[in-house]
Amino acid sequence: MRPLDDIRVLDFSTLLPGPFASLMLTEAGAQVVKVERPGRGDEMRSYVPKFGEDSVNFALLNAGKRSIAVDLKAPDAVQRLRPLIAETDVLIEQFRPGVMDRLGLGYEALRLINPRLIYCSISGWGQSGPKALVAAHDLNYLAESGILGLSTGVDGAPVIPPVLISDLAGGAYPAVMNILIALRGRDKSNEGTYLDVSMGENLLTLAYWGLGNGFVADLWPGGSDALVTGGSPRYQIYRTADDRFLAAAPIEDKFWDNFCSIIGLDLVMRASSADHAAVTDAVGRIIAKKTAADWMAIFEGKDVCCSIVASLKDAVIDPHISARGVLARKISVDGRTIPALPVPLNEQFRGSKEAKPPRLGAHTDEILGN
Repeated sequence: MRPLDDIRVLDFSTLLPGPFASLMLTEAGAQVVKVERPGRGDEMRSYVPKFGEDSVNFALLNAGKRSIAVDLKAPDAVQRLRPLIAETDVLIEQFRPGVMDRLGLGYEALRLINPRLIYCSISGWGQSGPKALVAAHDLNYLAESGILGLSTGVDGAPVIPPVLISDLAGGAYPAVMNILIALRGRDKSNEGTYLDVSMGENLLTLAYWGLGNGFVADLWPGGSDALVTGGSPRYQIYRTADDRFLAAAPIEDKFWDNFCSIIGLDLVMRASSADHAAVTDAVGRIIAKKTAADWMAIFEGKDVCCSIVASLKDAVIDPHISARGVLARKISVDGRTIPALPVPLNEQFRGSKEAKPPRLGAHTDEILGN
């Protein structure tokens, strides 16, 4: 028995935030029905590389779900979906504000069909406010929330993050958290609710330390002047002799003392009062004298909080990842198998070791009838 075995989810979302949110619910046992456009389906299906007929991105994000193909603009769309809505626990959508209302599928309309429905809308800037209808993507939310300005290169220009932070940390994770809280609340009230998840707003939480410094001391951080944005030698990336990189984060004094002693940093440079830029340069010159392998051998077994920057390929073959079974679950398509997306759920909450993504509309007749 998985925690969400009795929960039915109707997912109108596409691409990343909503599908990843419903994937986490799927992994915990929820029965997720994905509503897609006839003919094309979720745009993610068309991406490359392919894994069977659809993209591997689609497979990773939608394994274990069922798919129905419905033209939401058709006159009978709401009527066709009505029986399914009546028995649904959670609905997820990520259209621009107002779209679901115009389709006759807004919360106020659907709560009349199902008063216990938990209706989750994921959008860039929420359902109201000056930015509610502005077209944007992950990078835009990062830029406008102040997060992107905290990550700069040596030339002072912001650096494009390698992961979609807004979609995941601002959208999918908060959506799941609020859905689970809403389900617990419904256990007490027997009533559903509406959830307004704003990806841009939720990003502000990630800069909690910067907000605190700004609100209390008017010390608003820039892109390279704070502890975790490159302003300290204790939280820095250093180049090694073989052009690899050492990520050094000996922030606390005990770790910094260990680190400095091991690399032989001059005593004057170790003091907290020393000029940070000068210390960073001094440490950089020392690290540049040895290879990445040399440094890892030197740091082995020592408490210094140092790592060599790995490639993604290196990361997935790390012995620790294998020992923990992080990639043990599989997705299979047309006889080919790859590791499933390692969603952040404890093993005891999850079910089958192997799942398949749905073909477009494969469950339409089964769920909605002819």
